[in-house]
Amino acid sequence: MNIAVIGVGRWGPNLVCNFLNHPEVEKVHCYDIDSNRLKDIHKTYPYVEVVSSFDEILKSEHIEAVAISTPVFTHFSLAKQALEHNKNVLVEKPLSLNSSDAQVLINIAREKNLILMVDHVSLYNGAIRKIKEIVDSGEIGDIMYFDAVRINFGFFQQDVNVLWDLAIHDISIIDYFLKDKPRAVRAVGERHYSTLEDIAYLILYFDNHCIGHIHVSWLAPLKIRRILIGGTKKMILFDDIEPSEKIKIYEKQVKLITGQDIYQTQFQYQIGDMLLPKYDITKPLKLAVDDFIRAIKDNREPLTNGEAGLNIVRILEAAEQSIKENGKIVELND
Repeated sequence: MNIAVIGVGRWGPNLVCNFLNHPEVEKVHCYDIDSNRLKDIHKTYPYVEVVSSFDEILKSEHIEAVAISTPVFTHFSLAKQALEHNKNVLVEKPLSLNSSDAQVLINIAREKNLILMVDHVSLYNGAIRKIKEIVDSGEIGDIMYFDAVRINFGFFQQDVNVLWDLAIHDISIIDYFLKDKPRAVRAVGERHYSTLEDIAYLILYFDNHCIGHIHVSWLAPLKIRRILIGGTKKMILFDDIEPSEKIKIYEKQVKLITGQDIYQTQFQYQIGDMLLPKYDITKPLKLAVDDFIRAIKDNREPLTNGEAGLNIVRILEAAEQSIKENGKIVELND
C-alpha cells in the first residue's frame, strides 16, 4: 500500500514513522506547504518520497490512502478533495469544524465505498480499552459519573479553543465508554490571552442519571491527564501520567437502607481492595494506524470512523454555543 501524509509539523512525523514500520505499507509520500519541514522529514526518514504538491497526490493512481495532519480549518477541504479522488482518508481530530461538513465527508466516503477515519488516538490506548472491557462486563455496575481533568501549561492553538484541542480527547473516551449519548451540554470558559478560550469546564447530561464533567486548561502549572469513573459497584481511576499503573479499581460502593421516613434512611459504605488490572502497552498510534490499514484491506469500518467523529463534533459545537450564551444548557438533537 502507498500512503501519503499531508502535513509533517508536530503530529505528522509520528504518522510517517508508524506507516513506515507497518508491514502492509510499501511507500510513504509526504507533502507540506513548508519546504523546510519536507527537508527535515526526508532527513529523518530517507525512505519517504517528498511530493511537490497536494494535487500530485490526488492525481496519483498508486497512492491508495491519505493521512491529514494539518490545521483544523483545512481538514474539511483536504479530506473532501482526497475522498473525491478515491483516496481512503485518515484525519487528525477533529474531523471538521462543524457537523454539516463532517456529514458531507461521511456521505462521500459512503457513496464511494471508502474508509473515513478520525485519529481519536486515545481510544487505542491499551488502558482505555481495558476500562471499556471492564465497563461493558458490568463489573463496576451502572456508571453514575465521569469526571475528567486534562490540563497543562500551553500549547495555545491559533484556530481552535481549549475544548476543541483538549476536551475532544475525553469526549471521545466517554462516547466510547457509554452506550447512551448525552442529551444536553453546558459549558463555561474564559479567554485570557487571545480571542479563544484557554480554560473551560464542560458538563454532559445523560438520561440515565449519569453526568459527565470535563475540565481543560492551557494555563495550569503542571500536566494532569486523569479520569475518574464512578460506578454503583466499583470506581475506576485512570491516570495517563502514571508510567505503568494507569488503572486503579476501587471496590467502593454505597448501599441505601430505606426506612419509613427520611430520618430513618441509612447509607451503608462498603470499602474493599484496590486492584491493578493488566493492559496492553502497545503504543496507541501504532494500533490506530493498523486499524486504518486493516479497515482498507478488509473493507470494514474502523473503530474511530466518520460517524464517531461526527458525534464528537456535534458535542463540541453545542459546547461552544453554550459558552457564547453564558453557560446555557444546549440540547443535542439526534
